[in-house]
Amino acid sequence: MGSSIEGPAPTAPGTEDTDPPLRRGLLQRIFRRTPEQKDALPALPAVQVVATHGMSNLRQLRVDDVAIPKVDIVAVPLDIGKDDLVAVFKDHGFSRVPVFKGTLDSPQGLVLLKDLALQHGFGSGGRFSLKKLLRPILYAPPSMPVGVLLQKMQRERVHMALVIDEYGGVDGLVTIEDLIETVIGEIEDEHDEDEGALWKEEKPGVFLAQATAPLDDFEPALGLSLRTGEDDQEIDTLGGLVMLRTGRMPARGEIVPHESGAEFEVVDADPRRIKRIRLRLPGAMSDPPALPAPDPDPAS
Repeated sequence: MGSSIEGPAPTAPGTEDTDPPLRRGLLQRIFRRTPEQKDALPALPAVQVVATHGMSNLRQLRVDDVAIPKVDIVAVPLDIGKDDLVAVFKDHGFSRVPVFKGTLDSPQGLVLLKDLALQHGFGSGGRFSLKKLLRPILYAPPSMPVGVLLQKMQRERVHMALVIDEYGGVDGLVTIEDLIETVIGEIEDEHDEDEGALWKEEKPGVFLAQATAPLDDFEPALGLSLRTGEDDQEIDTLGGLVMLRTGRMPARGEIVPHESGAEFEVVDADPRRIKRIRLRLPGAMSDPPALPAPDPDPAS
């Protein structure tokens, strides 16, 4: 099921790569230099170059350092109907999702929103068959360096890979965007919510905040003290407070209660950090009960 992960074969003497520089890929130009370049350029400490741009992550980080865990993977069964598949894309906002048969440990490939729209959208009809829309997916061991997988994705033009454990089961998922973000930082697209403000009040008593929101500013805006214990006094940010309550890195969608009666919902997170948190104050935990409908004819 998995794909080969062997590195490139050694080059025999006298058969060095003679492709012109313009034909080299981006990562080849990063990692390789021609003999002429090696002689012409002075030797510079590698750390000074890669640290500035985060390029060292391509060698130092492994796939399991950036992959989302299995429990957070959004995937669909092979026998899903068209309407249900459309609902998955609509609810989660992804452009591609894995397809499995029976369980996630039996992946079949990828389905792209673009393919679904072109084949069955814009007034197109025809019998729906998910199997006909499947595209190949890559497989990677958790120990594979990030840079190696990024090169493989670039070469095979596949933007998603499943992380496979030693028993052949699915252990996580990683996209090409996840890998690139280890070098240049987080990538925002037109569908991402504006995170310019540290927090906003979605409705009375419900706040959506960045995990980096400083508690010294956030608590007065809430009118509630979130740091209630002795250990809390060392915490500066909202994300740090939530991690202190769980004692670990919470998963996306996890609800973390607070002793005041409020609750934190982890809206966005990856295996390395919390990004956004929704805070519900005690009075906003449940919607007010609906009033009974008035009698349409009091005289009857």
